[in-house]
Amino acid sequence: VGGDGEKDALPHCNLQVYTYTCDVGKRENVYSTAERVRKEVGEVSVLVNNAGVVSGHHLLECPDELIERTMMVNCHAHFWTTKAFLPKMLEMNHGHIVTVASSLGLFSTAGVEDYCASKFGAVGFHESLSHELKAAEKDGIKTTLVCPYLVDTGMFRGCRIRKEIEPFLPPLKPEYCVKQAMRAILTDQPMICTPRLMYMVTFMKSILPFEAVVCMYRFLGADKCMYPFIAQRKQATNNNEAKNGI
Repeated sequence: VGGDGEKDALPHCNLQVYTYTCDVGKRENVYSTAERVRKEVGEVSVLVNNAGVVSGHHLLECPDELIERTMMVNCHAHFWTTKAFLPKMLEMNHGHIVTVASSLGLFSTAGVEDYCASKFGAVGFHESLSHELKAAEKDGIKTTLVCPYLVDTGMFRGCRIRKEIEPFLPPLKPEYCVKQAMRAILTDQPMICTPRLMYMVTFMKSILPFEAVVCMYRFLGADKCMYPFIAQRKQATNNNEAKNGI
């Protein structure tokens, strides 16, 4: 959109978009879909791992199957997609791997153990892979780690921090997160945290003793910020069960 509010004219481009349905938590599905992509589209030079789920239950109330699903989709899938597309990138010494993690992959909060564990795993995987590419001197393959704060997609609907702090840390608009991530990718930035305040929180968490971090969380209202979200999910589940007569 231009400054006068009118849409800028875009040059005509004959683009083709291909879409595929794939359960990224199942490695066989990932490998078979990757083979289809290679045959029908060609080699992939930019891989963005963005799939994410959350159970929305306290640990002791969470079915084991949902915990496994969170780990498979949010963490294990990164192994399968990377193993599917990295070999050609290595052969060409060209490509870009983007890991969309979360601020909860750098510091945690109560009530979402499965999500935090999966995102910490994704961050660890990404960092180790980045070091491996550096050690192999494959400087043509870039990596970018994306760690946004709460994004207003409805995934964590109901999540609340301290009301006095909320105006300074509102949920991020998806369009803003995409814009920041794209800027980081196009400039080969190794890591991007949004908003920038997340860098400070991560730094403080790494240097302060645990009890001091607890005090900081309580001041921000971040210690139990997920509890309203979990309560909403539980209520929704109960309503569905009542409707279905379960």
